[in-house]
Amino acid sequence: MIALIQRVSEASVRIDDELVGAIGPGLLALVAVEAADTPRAVERTLDRLLGYRVFPDDQGRMNRGLRETGGGLLLVPQFTLAADTRKGMRPSFSGAASPEQGARLFHLLLTQAQSAHPIVASGRFGADMQVGLINDGPVTFWLQTRP
Repeated sequence: MIALIQRVSEASVRIDDELVGAIGPGLLALVAVEAADTPRAVERTLDRLLGYRVFPDDQGRMNRGLRETGGGLLLVPQFTLAADTRKGMRPSFSGAASPEQGARLFHLLLTQAQSAHPIVASGRFGADMQVGLINDGPVTFWLQTRP
């Protein structure tokens, strides 16, 4: 499972001009499910999303995770992160999960996140979304959990 995370001052997702998810300060996570992913990858990814230390402590060092700050988590499904771009001029998606597996594991991530953290919002799997954000820092990390 891949999560491209960005520390944000705010982030939102719109579908057809309707606001479907929004957070204030916290993390925006663009999430891709890979073909080999399992529910264990979902658990590990969620643990990393909530604990990854990207927020400043009292000395200004990135030493606090989302659990400590209580900020929001916005999960946005984005299968294109699973693209293989190593050759040619067109991405290959052979490593991405099928739409059925991707939807199932993304929704598992969302429900587990909602159970574990007080502020969770999301985009909609398979929808054409417009994502807006103010990247704080900028701070962006690529997290990849291998099965």
